[in-house]
Amino acid sequence: MTRAQRIALLLLALSSFFCAGSRNTPPTAVPGHGAIRIEITPNPIIATRVSGDTYDFPFEVIIREIGGHPVEIARVSADVFALGGIRIGDESYDAGQIRALGYSTSVPANSEVRYRFAPRRSVPDDRLFSSVSAEVRVEGRDDSGTATTANTSVTVSR
Repeated sequence: MTRAQRIALLLLALSSFFCAGSRNTPPTAVPGHGAIRIEITPNPIIATRVSGDTYDFPFEVIIREIGGHPVEIARVSADVFALGGIRIGDESYDAGQIRALGYSTSVPANSEVRYRFAPRRSVPDDRLFSSVSAEVRVEGRDDSGTATTANTSVTVSR
């Protein structure tokens, strides 16, 4: 096997590894402070064709406070990858944008909030759906000002 073939095989293996499903990174937590965990539903996110090559990507971000202290959400962001790690897009909503969508940025202690998003994007080649994934990150601060973050991975299908 040539070096080029080995590299191609490695890239293919990494692609299938990164797109295999959800990976929820443990939240950053400081004992005695607020902490969050996130879940994306559905997972995989199902792309819905609007017309031509335009699709909606509806999903819900569920943010649970698990540290026993209220948390104020500062940002929800997503990086979108294809072909095992090539970044093809990003989306970010700060607290003001989240509130403008009609959602609360306050997560009471031991409770949850849900944000529904449905970004609309052009997908020039349907074959991309076989290798698209996203990393979703939520950043917040508890009632003492201590930062907390949570990340998870999702896949996208059609």
